[in-house]
Amino acid sequence: MIGGHRAYRWIWRLSLRARLTLLATAVLAVGLGAGGSLLVITVSAALFTSVDSSVMQTSQDVVTLVKTKQLPNPVPTAGPAQLVQVVNARGGVLSASAAADQVVPMMPLGQLTAAANQGKLMVIAGEEPGREGPLRVFVSKVDAGGGVDYVIVAANIREVLDGGKVVRTAVGVGFPVLLAVLAMLSWLVVGATLRPVESLRRGAAEITGKGVTRRLPVPDAHDEVQRLAVTLNDMLSRLEVAQDRQRAFVADAAHELRSPLASLRTQLEIAARRSPELSTEDVLAEIDRLSRLVDDLLLLARMDAGMAAPARQDEVDLGEVARGVAKRYDGGQVPVVVAPAPGDLPLVVGDRDRLARVIGNLLDNAVRHARTRVGLSVVAEDGSVIVRIADDGPGIPAADRERVFERFTRLDDARARDDGGVGLGLAIVADLVRGHGGTVSLTDGTPGLLATVRIPFRTTEAEPPRKRTTRSRR
Repeated sequence: MIGGHRAYRWIWRLSLRARLTLLATAVLAVGLGAGGSLLVITVSAALFTSVDSSVMQTSQDVVTLVKTKQLPNPVPTAGPAQLVQVVNARGGVLSASAAADQVVPMMPLGQLTAAANQGKLMVIAGEEPGREGPLRVFVSKVDAGGGVDYVIVAANIREVLDGGKVVRTAVGVGFPVLLAVLAMLSWLVVGATLRPVESLRRGAAEITGKGVTRRLPVPDAHDEVQRLAVTLNDMLSRLEVAQDRQRAFVADAAHELRSPLASLRTQLEIAARRSPELSTEDVLAEIDRLSRLVDDLLLLARMDAGMAAPARQDEVDLGEVARGVAKRYDGGQVPVVVAPAPGDLPLVVGDRDRLARVIGNLLDNAVRHARTRVGLSVVAEDGSVIVRIADDGPGIPAADRERVFERFTRLDDARARDDGGVGLGLAIVADLVRGHGGTVSLTDGTPGLLATVRIPFRTTEAEPPRKRTTRSRR
């Protein structure tokens, strides 16, 4: 049973259109096969019935002539294909039709007696002299008063057999052609039937991929697919309302939190100036942490609202941006070592502030978990500017390297036990990089972790990518 299921697995790998066409073709093949077989059997039976009726009728007529002693010579027949002989008990031919042998009976005397006693139609070969066969034969025994006579009526059935062969040939040749035509029509009809479903799929893919506000196309036909499209559009409307409410809540909450945090910070700074002995560093640190959290939430809310693409389209030197961000970590406990960048890095198009946010978040994450150092390099490879940030910390298990880009994801190991982190930094990095048409990935740094950001630069055959050169320092 398991092997049987495996044998039919290939069917489920086909598209729905192909499966429906295959099913319809199989049903048509069975139907046409049954219809063709029935046609051949019916036509052959009709031809034999016509011949048998003619033979029986001629036999009755000749028997009547023998009984009334009105038998002519030659004996009349229903057509040139019929042969008639009247044979006496000694095997002599008393009378025959014009086409029949006038001397030699069509059947030996013993066979005549047996056939007459059976009273059934039979077929005999036609290769013997005096007749062309095969023949459909009926033998009647007649008591003529002076003895027993046998009336032999035969009909050549070669035309009948040839007619059946023609029908079988026509069915055998026409069946595959007709099946192929019907299979093609089934393919077209199924394709036309599923076209609205494909339109729904493309519409759903566009909504998922672009995140824009739109609805699925509703087909004109008033059928199940049209009702499905209407129902899905209603569902999208409800989801859009719920999503708008959620975005508005996050944006409003972040906006409302920024004002009291700024006020608290200002008051603490004033208090610290008036009373130098008052220690406000811990409180200010917590306020900074909350401010960063509010800024992250506000940025995520804006990106969810369809603003993930770069707000500005500047020409950005990622090497310069990386060096500027790295300067923030000068004098820190973990040094950030910037590798010398080539002086002809192509410029990428995007938002300078958001790209700096990407590098800053990755550096924050690397510095937080590095043991001794963090490395930063910017190079151009394969049509992209690549930023690599490596640390020598505990790293992240391979199974969790995709999950850490999800929002509010915190791992259980030492790397994720942030000093105040809530799991939004890498999620923001992923969204911002995606908005610039790039990719971000985490790999093994041996030791530690290597974060790689790829931002494509735009090139055309007529206009090569612009490059910015830096003067060498002495």
